[in-house]
Amino acid sequence: MAASETSTEASHEVPVSTGFWALTFGSIGVVFGDIGTSPLYAFREAVHNASHGGPVSRDIVLGVLSLILWSLIVVVTIKYVLLLLRADNNGEGGTLSLMALGQRALGRRSWFLLALGVVGGSMFLGDAMITPAISVLSAVEGLNFAAPALEHYVVPLAILILVCLFAVQSRGTALVASAFAPVMIIWFSTLGVLGLMHISDDPTVMYAINPVHAVGFLLTHGVIGLVILGAVFLAVTGGEALYADLGHFGRKPIQAAWFFFVLPCLLINYFGQGALILSHPGAVENPFYRMVPEKVLVPLICLATAATVIASQAVITGAFSLVRQAIQLGLLPRFEVRYTSEAHAGQIYLPRVNILLLIGVLLLVGLFRTSSGLASAYGIAVSTTMVADGIMCFVVIWKLWNWRAAAAAALIAPLVVVDLTFFTANLLKLLQGAWVPLLFGLIMVMMIWTWRKGAAILIDKTRRTEVPLRDLIQSLEKRPPHIVKGTAVFLTSDPEYVPTALLHNLKHNKVLHEHNVILTIHTAETPRVDISERVRMERISDKFSTVGLKFGFMESPNVPKALAIARKLGWQFDIMSTSFFVSRRSLKPAAQSGMPLWQDHLFIAMSRSANDATDYFQIPTGRVVEVGTQVTI
Repeated sequence: MAASETSTEASHEVPVSTGFWALTFGSIGVVFGDIGTSPLYAFREAVHNASHGGPVSRDIVLGVLSLILWSLIVVVTIKYVLLLLRADNNGEGGTLSLMALGQRALGRRSWFLLALGVVGGSMFLGDAMITPAISVLSAVEGLNFAAPALEHYVVPLAILILVCLFAVQSRGTALVASAFAPVMIIWFSTLGVLGLMHISDDPTVMYAINPVHAVGFLLTHGVIGLVILGAVFLAVTGGEALYADLGHFGRKPIQAAWFFFVLPCLLINYFGQGALILSHPGAVENPFYRMVPEKVLVPLICLATAATVIASQAVITGAFSLVRQAIQLGLLPRFEVRYTSEAHAGQIYLPRVNILLLIGVLLLVGLFRTSSGLASAYGIAVSTTMVADGIMCFVVIWKLWNWRAAAAAALIAPLVVVDLTFFTANLLKLLQGAWVPLLFGLIMVMMIWTWRKGAAILIDKTRRTEVPLRDLIQSLEKRPPHIVKGTAVFLTSDPEYVPTALLHNLKHNKVLHEHNVILTIHTAETPRVDISERVRMERISDKFSTVGLKFGFMESPNVPKALAIARKLGWQFDIMSTSFFVSRRSLKPAAQSGMPLWQDHLFIAMSRSANDATDYFQIPTGRVVEVGTQVTI
């Protein structure tokens, strides 16, 4: 199953002191919750595409199995488990972390890397809608075999489960997370046992280990082979979650869980499904559930539903984490972030993102109605992210690991070619449903582009009317206004110029505080920033100081806590005697702004949807003074 950016930060922060085997145990429930539910439908869809509804030949079964086996080895094992897990950004992984790592390796901002990161992140959010829909549907469809009369209740039941899943997000996911690992260990063990039960049905299925069957199958099927390859790709979606969850469990625990438990269980199950079809061709309708004795079919449906809910939960919390990273990196406006745990700052809930995901998931279930229908829409988002990861990994190996360009290309190029092949294969399903994640990804890219472009225009326009801070200080020293007691903190994006709130305070109130702090908040290109680097303070006059706060792109900016650190630098910070001045802009579309009118309106709408700076930076509202200004853009 898929979760291209399933960092699941909101659910799973593992203390550094946690032991190796505990981390390995935990990773089975979090990291592999997505790829572990692919046996429900991946082999079935690939065989159906290959047979076109006709009889399933031995060549088809062996060819599909060989493709699945070597896809898991090349795409997941070699690319992600052995290579990308080493490309960590201060211990963190994921598409946006890799983008930031590549930017740092180049020593400059690269629009190409930014575009790759934006596309990869956008496609993940599209995938984050499809994963819950297809995973829950595929599990509940087992009712068609346990009780055919309940067939009409599959979609309503799936919708009910999904609504409940999204409804509990606001309560935090720690309770659900505690059950992740045990359930997924039972699930993977069940996969292995079911596979072992049926491999003996036709032991010749083991011939599929020979890659000749995979290559020969593709060469003899032409364009149809690419279509089948698109279905085979369903077996590896979720492999990128191995990299995204790097920061929570570490490289070695994830590798150990994959090599010694998860991969063997997956392969045994796939080969068991293949042997079952070779000996009982009628089982091709749904080989996974046909592997199960009727007496345990209902318990298996319940277990499969639990496993798919876990996979869905991982994607949802991963989406929360990704959007927060995008906000910190300036790619999206500040959405409301709620913290659901006092112990772990990473456990977050984004109400608007949760609602948008739920709407998207329900629309997909209503539109496609079956997991087979959704399979056509699946894969394109993940394959796009995988291509982006591969290209960015080349930059890291070349520039950060100091490999020669030719050597780095020789290592990465074959892997990127494989990813591009899968991308092309999934693109062939454009009219069957692949347009859905592409459309959503395109919308996200347009929104991010509009936000960055609009923000740049806004900064440029306000910069023309701004006054250099040092010029104002010199002017105030010559003609000082009335001085009042206390400390005033003015938030600004550029400490070299006078914040708008300060100018308005002087213009309308005609007063100046005895201590004035020009506060700038920066986002680093690393996931987290050491406390020793959190605060930078400079005194520029008797009454003015500049303070810079730096947060990592995976950290939650808490201004009062950060300012408390400034006491060590000589500032006697007291929240009760400090007022925070914040500018609130009212944006109006201009006749000529550098963007089309529709883009102006989109940027303004996104600005209005943004959360207050005071809430986002966790500043007590009772200490905030807002100054309104009107700006045309």
